Amino acid sequence: MEKMIEIENLVYQYLKNDGESTKALKKINLDIYKGEFLVILGHNGSGKSTLAKHLNAILLPSEGKVVVDGLDTANPNNLWDIRQRAGMVFQNPDNQLIATIVEDDVAFGPENLGIPSEEIRKRVDQALKLVGMEEYAEHAPHLLSGGQKQRIAIAGIIAMKPKCIILDEPTAMLDPSGRKEVMQTIKKLNREEGITIVHITHYMDEAVDADRIIVMESGEIVLQGKPKEIFSQVEQLKSLGLDVPQVTEIAYELNKSGVPIENNILTVDEMVMKLCP
Repeated sequence: MEKMIEIENLVYQYLKNDGESTKALKKINLDIYKGEFLVILGHNGSGKSTLAKHLNAILLPSEGKVVVDGLDTANPNNLWDIRQRAGMVFQNPDNQLIATIVEDDVAFGPENLGIPSEEIRKRVDQALKLVGMEEYAEHAPHLLSGGQKQRIAIAGIIAMKPKCIILDEPTAMLDPSGRKEVMQTIKKLNREEGITIVHITHYMDEAVDADRIIVMESGEIVLQGKPKEIFSQVEQLKSLGLDVPQVTEIAYELNKSGVPIENNILTVDEMVMKLCP
């Protein structure tokens, strides 16, 4: 598979208030492939958000290097192109919405890239359609629900035609309905548009459909693999302060109680098939 992002021996350290330096990332090596849906898990302080900010050069390595679609983030001449190719969606959509009308907000990125007006119009319409928000083009963003705001923030990134979208806990501030809306949008962009997705989350259920999961602890990658491989390691995940999907937890407890059932079950349908073949 073709690589979208290459990370080699990435170290990031910052100065604390007392003048001491701390390594937030320690010798990270990771390849992210074009069209992949990658989920990064880890408790607060594990380094996952710091890693995400290196993927479109918001932060630059203290050591090592990050290459995005062939462009080294350490080269300042590459920053403009890198941020076109790898867009970032943050936890709070209000931090990314700046206009008073939805379509103006989505047009902001392409306008700053110097895209011609006719092309911007097409991009805005396409982006809003992709996230299912075309009916709200002339609405005020501040009147929308949390899930709708986040979808508008994603549309603003899509309008810049990125090859990769990095989402840093985009559902953390949303209710279950808003979370569902955003996750459906993310999966659609990955499967139908072929956009590489790097999704950072605290919600284990959001990782079930990933192609690959990375688990971080103390600035290092401690586990990586397919969802079934990762979530079958229930005790190790719990020792890292993480949960597993509810259905996986039930299968694990049944197994401990003597019921012969696999402990890598991820969905309710799988559980039903195993219990009632």
